Amino acid sequence: MSEMCYRCFKPKSACLCSYTKEIDPGIKFVLLMHQKEAKRQRTGTGHIAKISLKDSEILVGFEFEHNKRLQELLNDPQYFPVMMYPGEDAWTAKKEGFGEALAGKKLLVLILDSTWFCARKLIEHNPFLLELPRLSFYGDYRSIFTFKHEPRPEYISTIESCYYLIKEMQENGLCDKNINPEPMMDAFKQMIKFQLQAENERILGIRPNSHNYDAKYNKIREIPDFK
Repeated sequence: MSEMCYRCFKPKSACLCSYTKEIDPGIKFVLLMHQKEAKRQRTGTGHIAKISLKDSEILVGFEFEHNKRLQELLNDPQYFPVMMYPGEDAWTAKKEGFGEALAGKKLLVLILDSTWFCARKLIEHNPFLLELPRLSFYGDYRSIFTFKHEPRPEYISTIESCYYLIKEMQENGLCDKNINPEPMMDAFKQMIKFQLQAENERILGIRPNSHNYDAKYNKIREIPDFK
C-alpha cells in the first residue's frame, strides 16, 4: 500500500502539496464531506481545495443538522451563510441586490463534497441545508476532470466549484481582484495527470491493480497537457 501524504491525502508518489498555493479570497469555504468521500481520496478534490483556501474547513459526516461546528458557523453573526446549490431563487454574484444582502458580512459558502449520488443522500438527510439562502453560478461551466465521469456535463468538481465562484465574485467586485486562484486549477490539473498516468501504468502492467474495479479499465488514456 502506498505511503500517504496526510496533508493532501494523496499517495506520497503523487503528492500535490508542492503544486498548491494558499490564497485568501475573503470567503470562508466549508466543505461538507460525505463519509464515503473521505475514503475516496483517489479522485476527491476536497482536500486540495482546503489546503488552497485560507480558513477553509472540511466537516465529515452524514447528518449535519446537529453538527456542533457547523451550527457554530451558521450562527456566527460575522458570516452570511449560503448553500452552493442551484435553484430559481438562488443568488449569483451578479444578481441585483446580492452585494447589499451581504451587508458587510463575510460570505460563508457550504459545498457538498461527495459523488452526486451521495450528494443527493446528504440533501435528503439534511433538508435544513436547502432552507439556507442558495448561491449558484451565472456562467455555464464544464469540468476538465477527464478521469472521472459525471452524470451530467455541467456537474463539476469541488475544487472547480470554488475556483469558478471566486472568479465570478471577482468579476463583480465582491472579491479582491488581485487574488490569483489559478494555482488551485494547476494542482487539480496535476492530479488528473497523476491519475491518468497511474491508470495507464496499471494497464501496461507496470503497477498492480489496487482496486477490484481497476480491471475494467483497459484502454490507454491520453494525458492532456492543459495548454
